[in-house]
Amino acid sequence: MSPSAQRPLAEDVAMPDEVAEALGITPAALTQMRYRKTGPPYTSVGYRIRYRWSQIEEYLAERTVQPAVKP
Repeated sequence: MSPSAQRPLAEDVAMPDEVAEALGITPAALTQMRYRKTGPPYTSVGYRIRYRWSQIEEYLAERTVQPAVKP
């Protein structure tokens, strides 16, 4: 095996189970979000799905709800 094949994935890459746990949802719910195209961006290499933590953070930032300011 070549040295590059032994190199671990970049720290920014996450598997669906890790992302589901971080978002507080089930892996099945994350799968449904991919199917409906409503979830965070992901990368598909063959049948392997991977997410980038940086894109998960952006996805959450875009959905941040600010409380109303009371006069």
